[in-house]
Amino acid sequence: MSALWPYFLSPSEHGQDELCLVSATGTRVRTATGRELLCATSGLWNVNLGYGNEAVAQACGDALRDASYLGVFRSENPHARAAADALVSRAGAAHFTKVMFTTSGGAANDVVIKLARQHQLLAGRTRRRIVVSLRDSYHGLKMGSFALTGEQLGQRMYGVDQSLVRHVPPNDSVALRALFDAQGDSIAAVVVEPVIGNGCVELTTEFVDVLLALREEHPFVLVADEVATGFGRTGVFFASDEWSGPPDVLISSKGLTNGAQATAAVLVSESVYAPFVDTDAGLVHGETQGGTAVACAAITATLSEFDRLGALDLTRSRGAELDNRLRALAEDDESVGELRGRGLFRAVEIRGANGRPMPQVDVGQLVSQIREAGVVVYPGRQGVQLIPALTYTDADFDELFTALRVGLSSWRSLSHRRAA
Repeated sequence: MSALWPYFLSPSEHGQDELCLVSATGTRVRTATGRELLCATSGLWNVNLGYGNEAVAQACGDALRDASYLGVFRSENPHARAAADALVSRAGAAHFTKVMFTTSGGAANDVVIKLARQHQLLAGRTRRRIVVSLRDSYHGLKMGSFALTGEQLGQRMYGVDQSLVRHVPPNDSVALRALFDAQGDSIAAVVVEPVIGNGCVELTTEFVDVLLALREEHPFVLVADEVATGFGRTGVFFASDEWSGPPDVLISSKGLTNGAQATAAVLVSESVYAPFVDTDAGLVHGETQGGTAVACAAITATLSEFDRLGALDLTRSRGAELDNRLRALAEDDESVGELRGRGLFRAVEIRGANGRPMPQVDVGQLVSQIREAGVVVYPGRQGVQLIPALTYTDADFDELFTALRVGLSSWRSLSHRRAA
Protein backbone atom coordinates (compact mmCIF):
# COMPACT_ATOMS: atom_id res chain seq x y z
CA MET A 1 0.00 0.00 0.00
CA SER A 2 1.17 3.53 -0.80
CA ALA A 3 2.34 5.88 1.96
CA LEU A 4 -0.26 8.41 0.77
CA TRP A 5 -2.76 9.70 3.37
CA PRO A 6 -5.64 11.09 1.27
CA TYR A 7 -8.22 13.59 2.50
CA PHE A 8 -11.57 12.50 3.94
CA LEU A 9 -10.95 8.77 3.52
CA SER A 10 -10.85 6.49 6.54
CA PRO A 11 -7.77 4.23 6.85
CA SER A 12 -9.83 1.22 5.71
CA GLU A 13 -10.35 2.96 2.35
CA HIS A 14 -6.68 3.83 1.75
CA GLY A 15 -4.95 2.11 -1.13
CA GLN A 16 -8.07 1.12 -3.09
CA ASP A 17 -7.34 1.27 -6.81
CA GLU A 18 -11.00 2.01 -7.55
CA LEU A 19 -10.49 5.31 -5.71
CA CYS A 20 -7.21 6.07 -7.48
CA LEU A 21 -7.85 8.26 -10.53
CA VAL A 22 -5.13 8.00 -13.17
CA SER A 23 -6.35 10.32 -15.92
CA ALA A 24 -9.16 12.69 -16.88
CA THR A 25 -10.43 14.18 -20.14
CA GLY A 26 -13.49 16.30 -20.84
CA THR A 27 -16.18 15.09 -18.44
CA ARG A 28 -14.64 11.69 -17.66
CA VAL A 29 -12.12 10.21 -15.25
CA ARG A 30 -10.37 6.84 -15.29
CA THR A 31 -9.43 4.70 -12.31
CA ALA A 32 -6.41 2.50 -11.67
CA THR A 33 -8.73 -0.49 -12.17
CA GLY A 34 -9.35 0.58 -15.77
CA ARG A 35 -12.90 1.88 -15.30
CA GLU A 36 -14.05 5.06 -17.03
CA LEU A 37 -16.53 7.12 -15.01
CA LEU A 38 -18.62 10.16 -15.87
CA CYS A 39 -17.73 12.96 -13.45
CA ALA A 40 -20.68 14.91 -12.04
CA THR A 41 -18.60 16.86 -9.51
CA SER A 42 -16.37 18.89 -11.85
CA GLY A 43 -13.42 17.47 -9.91
CA LEU A 44 -14.43 18.90 -6.52
CA TRP A 45 -16.20 21.76 -8.33
CA ASN A 46 -13.04 23.00 -10.08
CA VAL A 47 -13.07 22.05 -13.75
CA ASN A 48 -16.03 24.11 -14.96
CA LEU A 49 -14.74 23.89 -18.55
CA GLY A 50 -13.98 20.17 -18.40
CA TYR A 51 -10.76 18.27 -17.77
CA GLY A 52 -7.67 18.79 -19.88
CA ASN A 53 -8.33 22.21 -21.40
CA GLU A 54 -5.46 22.66 -23.86
CA ALA A 55 -5.27 26.46 -23.70
CA VAL A 56 -4.91 26.44 -19.91
CA ALA A 57 -2.32 23.66 -20.05
CA GLN A 58 -0.36 25.57 -22.71
CA ALA A 59 -0.42 28.76 -20.64
CA CYS A 60 0.90 26.90 -17.58
CA GLY A 61 3.64 25.24 -19.64
CA ASP A 62 4.74 28.50 -21.21
CA ALA A 63 4.91 30.23 -17.83
CA LEU A 64 6.88 27.34 -16.33
CA ARG A 65 9.47 27.63 -19.08
CA ASP A 66 9.66 31.43 -19.25
CA ALA A 67 8.97 32.53 -15.68
CA SER A 68 9.49 29.38 -13.57
CA TYR A 69 9.09 30.46 -9.93
CA LEU A 70 8.18 34.12 -9.88
CA GLY A 71 5.83 35.02 -7.04
CA VAL A 72 4.48 38.03 -5.18
CA PHE A 73 6.37 37.74 -1.89
CA ARG A 74 8.07 41.17 -1.60
CA SER A 75 7.91 41.39 -5.40
CA GLU A 76 5.53 41.36 -8.36
CA ASN A 77 5.43 39.58 -11.71
CA PRO A 78 3.71 40.46 -15.00
CA HIS A 79 1.44 37.41 -14.95
CA ALA A 80 0.10 38.35 -11.50
CA ARG A 81 -0.46 41.95 -12.60
CA ALA A 82 -2.34 40.80 -15.70
CA ALA A 83 -4.48 38.30 -13.78
CA ALA A 84 -5.37 40.86 -11.11
CA ASP A 85 -6.37 43.44 -13.73
CA ALA A 86 -8.46 40.89 -15.62
CA LEU A 87 -10.31 39.79 -12.48
CA VAL A 88 -11.04 43.35 -11.40
CA SER A 89 -12.31 44.13 -14.89
CA ARG A 90 -14.57 41.07 -14.84
CA ALA A 91 -15.94 41.69 -11.33
CA GLY A 92 -16.34 45.45 -11.75
CA ALA A 93 -13.46 47.92 -11.88
CA ALA A 94 -15.72 50.70 -10.66
CA HIS A 95 -16.00 48.88 -7.34
CA PHE A 96 -13.04 46.52 -6.87
CA THR A 97 -9.54 47.93 -6.88
CA LYS A 98 -7.06 45.34 -5.58
CA VAL A 99 -6.50 41.57 -5.72
CA MET A 100 -4.48 39.44 -3.32
CA PHE A 101 -3.63 35.90 -4.44
CA THR A 102 -3.53 32.89 -2.13
CA THR A 103 -3.25 29.14 -2.66
CA SER A 104 -6.74 28.00 -1.60
CA GLY A 105 -10.18 29.15 -0.59
CA GLY A 106 -9.36 28.34 3.02
CA ALA A 107 -6.25 30.52 2.91
CA ALA A 108 -8.30 33.27 1.25
CA ASN A 109 -10.78 33.20 4.13
CA ASP A 110 -7.87 33.50 6.57
CA VAL A 111 -6.82 36.61 4.63
CA VAL A 112 -10.36 37.98 4.86
CA ILE A 113 -10.45 37.65 8.65
CA LYS A 114 -7.17 39.55 9.00
CA LEU A 115 -8.10 42.07 6.32
CA ALA A 116 -11.43 42.95 7.93
CA ARG A 117 -10.00 43.34 11.41
CA GLN A 118 -7.08 45.47 10.25
CA HIS A 119 -9.37 47.58 8.06
CA GLN A 120 -11.54 48.34 11.07
CA LEU A 121 -8.51 49.13 13.23
CA LEU A 122 -7.03 51.50 10.62
CA ALA A 123 -10.42 53.18 10.28
CA GLY A 124 -10.45 53.85 14.03
CA ARG A 125 -13.11 51.26 14.87
CA THR A 126 -11.04 49.29 17.35
CA ARG A 127 -13.89 47.28 18.91
CA ARG A 128 -14.85 45.58 15.66
CA ARG A 129 -13.21 42.12 15.75
CA ILE A 130 -16.09 39.63 15.51
CA VAL A 131 -16.61 37.86 12.18
CA VAL A 132 -20.03 36.41 11.34
CA SER A 133 -20.84 33.52 9.02
CA LEU A 134 -23.75 31.14 8.54
CA ARG A 135 -24.58 27.80 10.08
CA ASP A 136 -23.80 24.82 7.83
CA SER A 137 -21.41 27.00 5.79
CA TYR A 138 -18.01 25.85 4.59
CA HIS A 139 -15.10 28.27 4.36
CA GLY A 140 -12.11 25.94 4.70
CA LEU A 141 -10.21 23.88 7.23
CA LYS A 142 -7.26 26.09 8.13
CA MET A 143 -7.42 27.22 11.74
CA GLY A 144 -8.86 30.64 10.86
CA SER A 145 -11.24 29.52 8.13
CA PHE A 146 -12.10 26.40 10.16
CA ALA A 147 -13.40 28.71 12.88
CA LEU A 148 -15.50 30.51 10.28
CA THR A 149 -16.93 27.27 8.87
CA GLY A 150 -20.45 26.74 10.22
CA GLU A 151 -20.63 23.06 9.38
CA GLN A 152 -19.67 20.94 12.39
CA LEU A 153 -16.49 19.13 11.36
CA GLY A 154 -14.73 18.62 14.67
CA GLN A 155 -13.78 22.21 15.51
CA ARG A 156 -14.02 21.53 19.25
CA MET A 157 -11.94 18.34 18.97
CA TYR A 158 -9.15 20.23 17.23
CA GLY A 159 -9.25 23.15 19.65
CA VAL A 160 -10.33 25.69 17.04
CA ASP A 161 -10.86 29.09 18.66
CA GLN A 162 -14.31 30.39 17.70
CA SER A 163 -14.56 33.01 20.44
CA LEU A 164 -14.56 35.85 17.90
CA VAL A 165 -16.86 34.12 15.40
CA ARG A 166 -20.66 34.04 15.40
CA HIS A 167 -22.92 31.84 13.29
CA VAL A 168 -26.52 32.62 12.36
CA PRO A 169 -28.97 30.36 10.50
CA PRO A 170 -29.06 30.97 6.73
CA ASN A 171 -31.96 33.10 5.52
CA ASP A 172 -33.01 33.94 9.09
CA SER A 173 -33.29 37.72 8.96
CA VAL A 174 -34.73 37.86 12.49
CA ALA A 175 -31.72 36.08 13.99
CA LEU A 176 -29.37 38.26 11.94
CA ARG A 177 -30.97 41.49 13.15
CA ALA A 178 -31.00 40.20 16.73
CA LEU A 179 -27.26 39.55 16.55
CA PHE A 180 -26.61 43.08 15.28
CA ASP A 181 -28.90 44.56 17.92
CA ALA A 182 -26.83 42.81 20.58
CA GLN A 183 -23.28 43.02 19.16
CA GLY A 184 -23.42 45.22 16.07
CA ASP A 185 -20.70 47.60 17.27
CA SER A 186 -18.26 44.68 17.64
CA ILE A 187 -18.76 43.06 14.21
CA ALA A 188 -15.90 43.49 11.74
CA ALA A 189 -17.22 41.39 8.86
CA VAL A 190 -19.94 39.07 7.62
CA VAL A 191 -18.84 36.25 5.31
CA VAL A 192 -21.47 34.39 3.28
CA GLU A 193 -21.64 31.92 0.42
CA PRO A 194 -24.31 33.14 -2.05
CA VAL A 195 -25.26 29.46 -2.35
CA ILE A 196 -24.14 27.46 0.67
CA GLY A 197 -22.03 24.56 -0.57
CA ASN A 198 -23.30 22.22 2.13
CA GLY A 199 -26.71 21.36 0.68
CA CYS A 200 -26.82 24.01 -2.06
CA VAL A 201 -28.97 26.37 0.01
CA GLU A 202 -29.51 29.66 -1.84
CA LEU A 203 -29.53 32.90 0.11
CA THR A 204 -32.87 34.58 -0.43
CA THR A 205 -33.16 38.05 -1.89
CA GLU A 206 -34.77 39.20 1.36
CA PHE A 207 -31.86 37.93 3.48
CA VAL A 208 -29.24 39.54 1.22
CA ASP A 209 -31.16 42.82 1.23
CA VAL A 210 -31.21 42.77 5.03
CA LEU A 211 -27.45 42.20 5.01
CA LEU A 212 -26.97 45.16 2.70
CA ALA A 213 -29.24 47.36 4.83
CA LEU A 214 -27.36 46.37 8.00
CA ARG A 215 -24.09 47.30 6.27
CA GLU A 216 -25.45 50.83 5.91
CA GLU A 217 -26.21 50.93 9.63
CA HIS A 218 -23.02 49.21 10.79
CA PRO A 219 -19.70 49.64 8.91
CA PHE A 220 -18.84 45.94 8.63
CA VAL A 221 -17.09 44.35 5.67
CA LEU A 222 -19.47 42.20 3.61
CA VAL A 223 -17.66 39.26 2.02
CA ALA A 224 -19.03 37.02 -0.73
CA ASP A 225 -17.24 33.67 -0.55
CA GLU A 226 -17.58 32.58 -4.19
CA VAL A 227 -15.00 29.82 -4.06
CA ALA A 228 -17.68 27.43 -5.34
CA THR A 229 -20.21 29.75 -6.99
CA GLY A 230 -17.88 31.79 -9.21
CA PHE A 231 -17.08 31.35 -12.89
CA GLY A 232 -20.58 30.66 -14.15
CA ARG A 233 -21.54 27.92 -11.73
CA THR A 234 -24.96 29.46 -10.92
CA GLY A 235 -25.76 31.00 -14.32
CA VAL A 236 -23.96 34.33 -13.92
CA PHE A 237 -20.23 34.97 -13.69
CA PHE A 238 -20.33 35.59 -9.94
CA ALA A 239 -23.49 34.75 -7.99
CA SER A 240 -23.27 38.07 -6.13
CA ASP A 241 -23.65 39.87 -9.48
CA GLU A 242 -27.40 39.45 -8.92
CA TRP A 243 -27.39 41.06 -5.46
CA SER A 244 -28.96 44.50 -5.23
CA GLY A 245 -25.60 45.83 -3.98
CA PRO A 246 -22.04 44.52 -4.33
CA PRO A 247 -20.00 42.85 -1.58
CA ASP A 248 -16.97 44.69 -0.19
CA VAL A 249 -14.74 41.67 -0.74
CA LEU A 250 -15.14 38.73 -3.12
CA ILE A 251 -13.28 35.42 -2.90
CA SER A 252 -12.77 33.24 -5.97
CA SER A 253 -11.04 29.87 -6.34
CA LYS A 254 -11.93 26.42 -7.78
CA GLY A 255 -13.06 27.48 -11.30
CA LEU A 256 -10.50 30.30 -11.25
CA THR A 257 -7.89 28.17 -13.10
CA ASN A 258 -10.24 25.39 -14.21
CA GLY A 259 -8.57 23.28 -11.52
CA ALA A 260 -5.12 23.55 -13.08
CA GLN A 261 -3.38 25.35 -10.22
CA ALA A 262 -3.74 25.66 -6.44
CA THR A 263 -4.79 29.29 -6.27
CA ALA A 264 -7.46 31.68 -5.04
CA ALA A 265 -8.08 35.40 -5.33
CA VAL A 266 -9.36 37.96 -2.84
CA LEU A 267 -10.89 40.95 -4.64
CA VAL A 268 -10.99 44.07 -2.45
CA SER A 269 -13.15 47.16 -2.92
CA GLU A 270 -11.82 50.70 -2.90
CA SER A 271 -13.58 51.45 0.40
CA VAL A 272 -11.88 48.52 2.18
CA TYR A 273 -8.48 49.27 0.66
CA ALA A 274 -8.55 53.04 1.32
CA PRO A 275 -7.43 52.97 5.01
CA PHE A 276 -4.37 50.92 4.00
CA VAL A 277 -3.44 53.63 1.49
CA ASP A 278 -4.14 56.46 3.91
CA THR A 279 -1.82 54.96 6.53
CA ASP A 280 0.57 53.21 4.10
CA ALA A 281 -0.05 50.00 6.05
CA GLY A 282 0.77 46.52 4.84
CA LEU A 283 -1.32 43.42 5.45
CA VAL A 284 0.64 40.65 7.16
CA HIS A 285 0.02 37.71 4.86
CA GLY A 286 2.29 35.77 2.54
CA GLU A 287 2.42 32.35 0.89
CA THR A 288 5.36 30.79 -0.90
CA GLN A 289 3.20 29.66 -3.82
CA GLY A 290 0.74 32.57 -3.83
CA GLY A 291 0.44 34.60 -7.03
CA THR A 292 3.06 32.66 -8.96
CA ALA A 293 3.48 33.32 -12.66
CA VAL A 294 2.21 29.82 -13.49
CA ALA A 295 -0.94 30.13 -11.38
CA CYS A 296 -1.73 33.58 -12.74
CA ALA A 297 -1.11 32.51 -16.33
CA ALA A 298 -3.72 29.81 -15.72
CA ILE A 299 -6.18 32.44 -14.49
CA THR A 300 -5.90 34.65 -17.58
CA ALA A 301 -6.07 31.60 -19.87
CA THR A 302 -9.20 30.37 -18.08
CA LEU A 303 -10.85 33.77 -18.46
CA SER A 304 -10.04 33.75 -22.18
CA GLU A 305 -11.39 30.21 -22.60
CA PHE A 306 -14.52 31.17 -20.69
CA ASP A 307 -15.22 33.81 -23.34
CA ARG A 308 -14.15 31.69 -26.30
CA LEU A 309 -16.47 28.85 -25.31
CA GLY A 310 -19.38 31.16 -24.48
CA ALA A 311 -19.45 29.57 -21.05
CA LEU A 312 -22.13 31.82 -19.58
CA ASP A 313 -24.53 30.80 -22.34
CA LEU A 314 -23.51 27.19 -21.77
CA THR A 315 -24.21 27.29 -18.06
CA ARG A 316 -27.63 28.83 -18.61
CA SER A 317 -28.68 26.25 -21.19
CA ARG A 318 -27.07 23.34 -19.34
CA GLY A 319 -28.55 24.57 -16.06
CA ALA A 320 -32.02 24.62 -17.59
CA GLU A 321 -31.47 21.09 -18.91
CA LEU A 322 -30.35 19.86 -15.49
CA ASP A 323 -33.38 21.49 -13.87
CA ASN A 324 -35.75 19.81 -16.31
CA ARG A 325 -34.17 16.42 -15.74
CA LEU A 326 -34.25 16.80 -11.97
CA ARG A 327 -37.94 17.67 -12.04
CA ALA A 328 -38.65 14.63 -14.21
CA LEU A 329 -36.68 12.43 -11.81
CA ALA A 330 -38.68 13.78 -8.87
CA GLU A 331 -41.95 13.04 -10.70
CA ASP A 332 -40.84 9.49 -11.54
CA ASP A 333 -39.25 8.53 -8.22
CA GLU A 334 -41.06 9.09 -4.94
CA SER A 335 -37.80 8.78 -2.99
CA VAL A 336 -36.62 12.10 -4.47
CA GLY A 337 -37.39 14.89 -2.03
CA GLU A 338 -36.40 18.54 -2.01
CA LEU A 339 -34.38 19.90 -4.93
CA ARG A 340 -32.09 22.80 -4.00
CA GLY A 341 -29.60 25.11 -5.68
CA ARG A 342 -29.48 26.75 -9.06
CA GLY A 343 -27.66 26.52 -12.38
CA LEU A 344 -25.15 23.68 -12.34
CA PHE A 345 -24.91 23.65 -8.56
CA ARG A 346 -27.66 21.35 -7.28
CA ALA A 347 -28.58 19.14 -4.34
CA VAL A 348 -31.03 16.23 -4.37
CA GLU A 349 -32.55 15.19 -1.05
CA ILE A 350 -33.49 11.51 -0.87
CA ARG A 351 -36.26 10.05 1.29
CA GLY A 352 -36.35 6.64 2.86
CA ALA A 353 -39.30 4.22 2.90
CA ASN A 354 -40.80 6.14 5.84
CA GLY A 355 -40.94 9.32 3.76
CA ARG A 356 -38.32 11.06 5.86
CA PRO A 357 -34.98 12.32 4.52
CA MET A 358 -32.47 9.48 4.29
CA PRO A 359 -30.16 9.04 7.29
CA GLN A 360 -26.84 10.82 6.78
CA VAL A 361 -25.03 7.56 7.49
CA ASP A 362 -26.61 6.08 4.33
CA VAL A 363 -25.33 8.81 2.00
CA GLY A 364 -21.98 7.14 1.41
CA GLN A 365 -23.72 3.91 0.38
CA LEU A 366 -25.89 5.77 -2.12
CA VAL A 367 -22.86 7.55 -3.58
CA SER A 368 -21.14 4.15 -3.93
CA GLN A 369 -24.14 2.64 -5.71
CA ILE A 370 -24.25 5.53 -8.19
CA ARG A 371 -20.51 5.18 -8.74
CA GLU A 372 -20.97 1.47 -9.36
CA ALA A 373 -23.46 2.49 -12.06
CA GLY A 374 -20.73 4.58 -13.70
CA VAL A 375 -21.00 8.14 -12.36
CA VAL A 376 -19.15 10.09 -9.66
CA VAL A 377 -21.46 12.30 -7.58
CA TYR A 378 -20.77 14.27 -4.40
CA PRO A 379 -22.20 13.27 -1.01
CA GLY A 380 -24.63 15.89 0.22
CA ARG A 381 -26.90 16.62 3.14
CA GLN A 382 -29.28 13.64 3.25
CA GLY A 383 -28.72 13.02 -0.44
CA VAL A 384 -26.32 13.84 -3.23
CA GLN A 385 -25.01 16.95 -4.92
CA LEU A 386 -24.59 17.39 -8.66
CA ILE A 387 -21.97 19.84 -9.92
CA PRO A 388 -21.46 18.94 -13.59
CA ALA A 389 -19.13 20.80 -15.94
CA LEU A 390 -20.54 23.66 -18.00
CA THR A 391 -19.59 21.61 -21.05
CA TYR A 392 -21.95 18.69 -20.33
CA THR A 393 -23.72 17.30 -23.39
CA ASP A 394 -27.21 15.84 -23.59
CA ALA A 395 -25.58 12.40 -23.80
CA ASP A 396 -23.73 13.13 -20.55
CA PHE A 397 -27.02 14.02 -18.90
CA ASP A 398 -28.61 10.82 -20.23
CA GLU A 399 -25.79 8.83 -18.65
CA LEU A 400 -25.95 10.77 -15.38
CA PHE A 401 -29.67 10.27 -14.85
CA THR A 402 -29.59 6.62 -15.86
CA ALA A 403 -26.93 6.07 -13.19
CA LEU A 404 -28.94 8.06 -10.63
CA ARG A 405 -31.98 5.88 -11.21
CA VAL A 406 -29.94 2.67 -11.04
CA GLY A 407 -28.12 3.84 -7.92
CA LEU A 408 -31.34 4.84 -6.16
CA SER A 409 -32.91 1.49 -6.97
CA SER A 410 -29.87 -0.39 -5.66
CA TRP A 411 -29.79 1.70 -2.48
CA ARG A 412 -33.48 1.05 -1.82
CA SER A 413 -32.94 -2.69 -2.26
CA LEU A 414 -30.07 -2.65 0.22
CA SER A 415 -32.14 -0.59 2.66
CA HIS A 416 -35.04 -3.02 2.45
CA ARG A 417 -32.76 -6.01 3.02
CA ARG A 418 -31.23 -4.34 6.08
CA ALA A 419 -34.69 -3.52 7.42
CA ALA A 420 -35.81 -7.12 6.93
